[in-house]
Parts: sequence; C-alpha cells; structure tokens
Amino acid sequence: MRRLVLAAMMIGTVTGAQAADLPDFPILRGSYVDAPSRSGNWEGWYVGGQIGYSSGDIDFSHAPSAMTSFMLRESVLADPVSGWALLPKNHAQSNGFGAFVGRNWQWDDVVLGVEANYNYLNGLESSAGDSMTRQIVNPKGETPPSGHTYTYNTTLSGSAALQVKDVTTFRGRAGWAAGNFLPYMFGGVAVGRMSVSRSATVSFDKYDAWAETQTVGNNTVTIQHNDYLGSGSAAQTEQRVNNYAVGWTAGLGLEYCVVGGLFLRGEWEYVRFAAVKNIAVDMNSFRVGAGYKF
Repeated sequence: MRRLVLAAMMIGTVTGAQAADLPDFPILRGSYVDAPSRSGNWEGWYVGGQIGYSSGDIDFSHAPSAMTSFMLRESVLADPVSGWALLPKNHAQSNGFGAFVGRNWQWDDVVLGVEANYNYLNGLESSAGDSMTRQIVNPKGETPPSGHTYTYNTTLSGSAALQVKDVTTFRGRAGWAAGNFLPYMFGGVAVGRMSVSRSATVSFDKYDAWAETQTVGNNTVTIQHNDYLGSGSAAQTEQRVNNYAVGWTAGLGLEYCVVGGLFLRGEWEYVRFAAVKNIAVDMNSFRVGAGYKF
C-alpha cells in the first residue's frame, strides 16, 4: 500500500512539472479571446486624383424671362410675355479630371468622414436661340373704350449659352468597411464656376379693332376698323465669364485598398445647381481614381 501511494505522488509531481513547461494557451484557462477584425484600417487623412465623364441637362426655356420682365416693366405686356418658354432644354457631355482630399474616422466597421472634391470639365457647354410671335388681346391692365379690342402682335427673340468650367463639392461621407472594400454614400454642397450669356429682344405692333354702324337711307351698314396704333421694341444682352453657382450634391462610391495606404475608387455623383440667369443646370458624373491614406 505504501508503494502505491508513493508511486501516485511521483506521477503527480512529474505531471505538474510538465504542465508548467507547456505554452500558455488561453483556452486551457477558459478565457475569451477577441476574434481578429475583418475590417481594414480606413482611419486618417487621404488624398488622390481622378478622371471621369459628366453629362448635364441645361434648361434654357426661361433664360430671357427676367430680361423681358425688366424691359417691359412699365408695359401691359410684361406679365404675358415674360412667361413664354422660348428656348429648349439641351443635353451636354464632357470628360474631366480632378483631385480630392479628406479625413476618415472609423468605429469598428463604420467609417464617417469629410471630403473636398474638385473637378475640371473639358467642354460641358451648350447654347440655344429662337423666336416666337403671338397675338395678345386686351392684356391685363389695358382699358380700351367700349366696343374696342386692342391687339398686340408681339415677337420675342432670345438666345442663351452656358459652360460649366469646374465644380467643387464639400461632402460628408458614411461608409461600411468590409475587409479591403469600403462602399460609401455622400452628400453635401456644390459650387460651380460657369460662363453665362443671354440676350432678349421684344417688339410689338398695336392695333385697335372696332366696328362702326352707318345708316344710309333704309340700309344699315357695319364697317369693321383695324387701326394701327404704333409699335415698340427693346433689347438687352448680359454676359458673365466667371459666374459662381451654389447647389447640392449626393452620390455613391466604392473604394478598394490595394496595399498599405494605396486605394482605388469608383463613384457616381449627382449635382443640381440653383438657377443661373434663369438657366437650370444638373449633372451626373461617373469617375474612377486612386488615392493614398496616411
């Protein structure tokens, strides 16, 4: 019996010594170890460059309206003529290039950031010109005598041209880190530099239509008159080489970390500007680029 107890004590001593020499495996201690994160490191400042394609809709339809209202401000023709949609809505296309700089903050898989983005556009421009003639009968504010009808044969001619030279956007970004990929969306303020010109010419001839009844013997005759009362015309031209317009921007993008801080980017951006000289402009842009995160 004493031999069995002695043998057991010796085996326990050897086993304890061997366990002490083993590596420290946390699983043996029953502790929890965080799994390695699957998210890449997108935290920090970054810069980059890009090239792209842009298409824009330029609505010239009411470009002459403010000029027409000013020229006819003391005339009964101001209200009806200034509302005419004279010019068309055109489509323009351009390629371009630019650069961006920004800052990311990351919490686990969530990435938030701010970015300034600049793009020069090579030829996003269009122009239009047209004229129309209409008859305006007894416009509001006109007081012809009883039985008289005043008619204005009015012609409006106009032209307009616009070129978007470059666009700068200031964005807030929100993304979701998925390994080396970072899909993101953004929104913010856009500032565009444009060259704008427009012209308008309005002219009219005024007539007075009335009927006169005469009795000759037993016959009553009605004579129709259409008297010419005069004409008028006015013209105005405006041009501005560097006109700054403010608008808003929104879009989606995807970045891919190639190695270290080097990443590639692809994105779609929509920009809409406030009307410039009564000309409305909105753009869709598709870009690819590369950047480096510090």
